[in-house]
Amino acid sequence: MKIGDKVRFLSEVGGGRVAGFQGKDIVLVEDEDGFDVPMRITEVVVIGEEDYDTKHMVEVKGEKGKAKSVEPEEEPETEPADRPVTFKAPVEERKGGDKLSAYLAFVPIDVKELSNTRFESYLVNDCNYYLRYVYMTAEGTSWQVRSQGEVEPNTKLFIEEFGRDQLNLLEHSCIQLIAYKRDKYFLRKPAVDALVNIDPVKFYKLHTFHENQFFEQPALIYTIIENDRQFVKL
Repeated sequence: MKIGDKVRFLSEVGGGRVAGFQGKDIVLVEDEDGFDVPMRITEVVVIGEEDYDTKHMVEVKGEKGKAKSVEPEEEPETEPADRPVTFKAPVEERKGGDKLSAYLAFVPIDVKELSNTRFESYLVNDCNYYLRYVYMTAEGTSWQVRSQGEVEPNTKLFIEEFGRDQLNLLEHSCIQLIAYKRDKYFLRKPAVDALVNIDPVKFYKLHTFHENQFFEQPALIYTIIENDRQFVKL
C-alpha cells in the first residue's frame, strides 16, 4: 500500500485514496469531500487486491439417512459494507476548534449556468464539537422540518438539492443546534436557535457566490455562529 492507491474500508461504507501515513498502523484516506480520514491499515484494502473466495466442506443426509460428503461449495461473498463495524477512527480535533462555528451553505451545481442550475444546501460544522441540528422553514406562522440529524466535528453535511421553484419556501429558515463531545469532558455550550433570512434574489447573481475554504466551487454562505458568537437569532 502506497500514497495514491485507491482503497476501500472493510468495516464501514466508504473509501478513497491514500494521502499519507501516521506511524506504522494508521493510514490517512482522502475521501470524496477532500477530508483525510485516519484508519487502521488492517481496516482498509487496496481495490483490486480483495480476495474473499473461500470454500468449505459440508455434510448432508442421503435418502436412506446416511451422511455423505458433497463437493465443496463456494461461500457467498461478503461485501465489506455487510460486515459488522469493529473499529471507528477517533475524531481528530484541531487547535482553536473548541469555539463553535457553523454555517448554512448553498452551492450551485453548475455555476456557469446560473440562470438554469439547481442548488445544493449544506450544514458546515467548523469546530471540534458534534452538532445535533434541526433545519426548518416557515410558512406564515407555521414551521416545517426540512432536515434533522448530526454533523461530526470539522465536516460538512449535505442537506438537500433544490430548484428555483423552492426559493420562496427557504426565505424564512431556522437552524437549532446542540453541541457536545463524545467519550471526553468538554465545556458546555448554550443551545443555538438562529433565524436565517435567505434572500432569493441572491441566487440569481453570480457575484454573491464567493470562493471559500469549505468548497472547491463558489458558494453562498450564511453564518449561524462563529467563534461562539451567534450572528442571527430570534
